[in-house]
Amino acid sequence: MTNKNKKKKLKMNLKLKRVFLLLFSLGIIGLSTGLFLLYGPFTWVRNTLITTAMTTMSHQYLAQWFYSDEYINKILADNYILETNENTNPNLIDMPDFDSNTKYASKYEKDIFEGVDENTIYKKIEVNGSGYDGYVIAIYKPEKVKLAVSSKLGTEGETLKTMAQKNNALITMNGGGFFDPTWAGNGGIPHGTVIKDGRILYDYTDAQVGGGFIGFDKDNKLILGRMTKEQAIAKGMRDGIEFGPFLIVNGKPSFIKGDGGWGIAPRSAIGQRADGIVLFVVINGRNYKKGILGIDMVGLTELMQNYGAVNAANLDGGTSSALLEGQELINNPISSSGNQGVLRRIPTAWIVTE
Repeated sequence: MTNKNKKKKLKMNLKLKRVFLLLFSLGIIGLSTGLFLLYGPFTWVRNTLITTAMTTMSHQYLAQWFYSDEYINKILADNYILETNENTNPNLIDMPDFDSNTKYASKYEKDIFEGVDENTIYKKIEVNGSGYDGYVIAIYKPEKVKLAVSSKLGTEGETLKTMAQKNNALITMNGGGFFDPTWAGNGGIPHGTVIKDGRILYDYTDAQVGGGFIGFDKDNKLILGRMTKEQAIAKGMRDGIEFGPFLIVNGKPSFIKGDGGWGIAPRSAIGQRADGIVLFVVINGRNYKKGILGIDMVGLTELMQNYGAVNAANLDGGTSSALLEGQELINNPISSSGNQGVLRRIPTAWIVTE
């Protein structure tokens, strides 16, 4: 081997050593940073990781890898929602004649009223905040809000597209949760009681997530309350499901400690303003490239308050959160396997009809 070749080989070996040392150093720095975040003084990181992971269907291992069951239970116990223990007072909802001369008291009121008139059924509003984006749908004719259910309720769920098509819906949003012990169910068995057109269609064990009945009475007022199915029927509930937690009741928000124990995730919610306008909220699935993670219960409650909700409740979230305008999927749901734009089969949905 010539001296020239020897020098060339030495230079190559030196470059490889430098690259290896750089990668090794970066790995050490990354590992140290990760351990610092996981076990260091920033409790928010640990709390968010644990509460987010433990409320997912298939990613609880992300918390269980790093923390003991005892520690996880301690964090969950320190993050909770304390609901108001009230039922909706329908007298707080007044539905005046539409006033096109409404003054905009805030940007949120402008979002609600700008460009609409007495013939407007709904308006789509894009929203975004720290780590989330999504949609608020303002529905000006609450009588147009109905509950849609799977045609095989109790046996097999349907996608939102199927429900939207069957009902010729203008807007379709996911509804309550469902029994899914294997995390791979078909969405057929809804948690709690399902009421449609004043009749009980299905009754199963509730989801144990707080809240209670979420539904509309015959005066098209959103009723939130802890009651039996018989009491719900007696109160004139025409369409309703059972889920939760309740975010706002009679204008009073729930007390939320930490992030409420629900972490950050895609979410759906339903609410109603004092003037009768119904609000659908759907927050997008995770998009790490854009820094979109979802929203916690604090942010979801604040969003509903900003848009004037006096009653509001959380709906099923995560991989179930989806929103259709006509037959078009307009939000970005994400499946448990990470696939985007995937619609799960579910038992119930809230729709806006012609």
